[in-house]
Amino acid sequence: MMWNWGEHGGWGMGFGFLFMILFWALVILGIVALVRWLTQDSQARREQDGRALPRDKTPLEIVKERYARGEIDREEYEQKRRDLET
Repeated sequence: MMWNWGEHGGWGMGFGFLFMILFWALVILGIVALVRWLTQDSQARREQDGRALPRDKTPLEIVKERYARGEIDREEYEQKRRDLET
C-alpha cells in the first residue's frame, strides 16, 4: 500500500511539525514577556507613588525629608526624631 505524501515526499508534514513547535514557543515567550513587563510596570508605579521606601535610607532620614517637604510640622518632627533616637 502506498501512502500519498503529496509532491514533497513527506517533507511537508515535518515542516508543519517544526512550525507548530516554533509557533507555541513564540506564544509562550510572548506571555512571559508580557507578565514581566506588567510586573515591572506596577513596581515602577509603586515607587513613583511613594509607596515603596528606598532601602538605603534610615527612618530618621525619611522623617527629615518629610519635614523638609512640609508634610509634617516642627512639633511632629521633633517628636518623631526623639522617638527614633531613643
